[in-house]
Amino acid sequence: MEIKALIVDDEINITQIFKRIFEEFNISVDIALSYVEGEKLINDNNYDIAFLDIRLPDGSGVDLLKKLKEKNPKTEVVIITAYASSETAVETIKLGAYDYLSKPFDINEIRLIIRNLKEKIELEKKLLETQIEEGEFEDFVGESPQIRHIKEVIKKVAPYDINVLILGESGTGKEVVARTIHKLSKRRNKPFVAFNCAALPSELIESELFGYKKGAFTGASMDKKGLIEEANGGTLFLDEIGEMPIQLQAKLLRFLEEGIIRPLGSTKEVKVDVRIISATNKDLEDEIKKGTFREDLYYRLATIIIKLPPLRERKEDIPLLVQHILKDLERKYNKKIKKISTDFMNYLYSLDYKGNIRELRNILEKAIIFAENGVMKLDTAFINMPINSIYVDDPNKEFLIKKFPEQVDLKNVLHNIERAFIKKALEMAEGKKVKAAEILGLTFREFRYRYDKYFKDDGNGDN
Repeated sequence: MEIKALIVDDEINITQIFKRIFEEFNISVDIALSYVEGEKLINDNNYDIAFLDIRLPDGSGVDLLKKLKEKNPKTEVVIITAYASSETAVETIKLGAYDYLSKPFDINEIRLIIRNLKEKIELEKKLLETQIEEGEFEDFVGESPQIRHIKEVIKKVAPYDINVLILGESGTGKEVVARTIHKLSKRRNKPFVAFNCAALPSELIESELFGYKKGAFTGASMDKKGLIEEANGGTLFLDEIGEMPIQLQAKLLRFLEEGIIRPLGSTKEVKVDVRIISATNKDLEDEIKKGTFREDLYYRLATIIIKLPPLRERKEDIPLLVQHILKDLERKYNKKIKKISTDFMNYLYSLDYKGNIRELRNILEKAIIFAENGVMKLDTAFINMPINSIYVDDPNKEFLIKKFPEQVDLKNVLHNIERAFIKKALEMAEGKKVKAAEILGLTFREFRYRYDKYFKDDGNGDN
C-alpha cells in the first residue's frame, strides 16, 4: 500500500532529516525548497502526508495547507515552525492541519507522528478497499479476466486526481467506468457531470463547457455557468472527446494545464478544480497524424488509459450482464422473468454484438415485453424485431434492413432468413460444416441438405 509524502522547507538539511525518517517507514517523498516549487508539486501530484514550513522565502506554508486541503481534504498536514505559539497552533488546526512541529526538532517526536499517520492512512485505505469489494462495482458488471483486470486498475487509479482516457467501441460501457471511477474517488460527494462532445454543433460546445456572460452573443440574456464550473470539486466526463473541434482543444488544454477558465464575454478568469475523465471510440493517435487532434492534449488526457473490450471478446460475462440488465427492465416494465430458455441464451451467445452491451440491452428490452408467464423464449426476441427491419430483396445482405417493402413474399423472407443463419453459422465455425451444424442444433444430414439448397451453386465448393 503506497503512501506518498511532500516536504516543503527552504532549509535543505531539514528536508533531508525528514526524508530519511519517512524512508524508515517506506514512505516515498517529494521535496520542494520554495512556495513555487511546492505549489507545482501539489498541482501535479496527490499526497497522503505533507510537512510544510510556515515561513518560506516566497510565500506561506499556510497557503499551501489551504491548497492541499482544497485538492484533497484527506491529506494529513504537519506545519513546521520556528515561531510556535498557541495562536499558530489554533490557526493551523482550524485549517485542517494534523499537528505542528517546533524547531529545534525532537527526532523521536517526528518518528511518532509519522508512525501514527502511516497507521491512520493505511487503515483508511483498507476501509476504502473493503467498500470497493462490497459492491462499489455493482454497475460495472463482469468477471472475465479482462474485466477483473480493469477493476484492479480502477481501484488503483480512482483515489488519485489523475486524468483517465477510456477507449472502447460504442456501447462497451465507457460512461459506466467513468462513473465508477468517480464513485470510488475522494470526489464522490461532489458532482459528476457528463458531456458528449458529438452531441452539439461546434459553435455551441464552447459556451456549454465554459459558460458565458449576459450579452456575450445574441440570445445570451443572462449569465450561465459552463459544465466545467458546474463540475467544480467533482468529475467532468468528456464523452466522444475525439469529436471535439480542433479550435476548442487549445482552450481545453489551457484549462487542464492551469485550472482556469474564462466564460465567453467575461474579462475575469475563474479557478476551477475538476478531474477530467474522457472517452472515445476513435484511435486518437491516428487522429493526431491526420491533424484533427492535438498531441499535447492527448498526453494530458491519457495519463492513464483504460481500454474496454467489446462484448464479443468476453461472452462469458453475458449471463451476469443479462441478470443485471433484467433487474432494471423488470422494474421498468413491472414484469418478473422467472426463466430464460436455453435456446434464447444460445441465441445471445451466437451474436457478434457490434453494438456491444447497448445491443444486448436492446434485445432484452424487446424480449421482456413479449415474454409470457415469466418465461423469456427465443421467439419473443424475433416477434419483437421491427417488422420494417427484415431483408427480403437480397439474400447476400445481413438479416436487418432499414426499410420494409409494401408487399412481402413470405416464402422468400423465410428463405433468406434460413440462408442468413446458415451463412453466419459457417462463419462462426470457420467453414467447418460439422461445427456449423452443431451451432444450429441440426444433424449433419439436415445441415448438408440446407447447405446444398442455398450454397451448392454459389461456387463455394464442398468443404
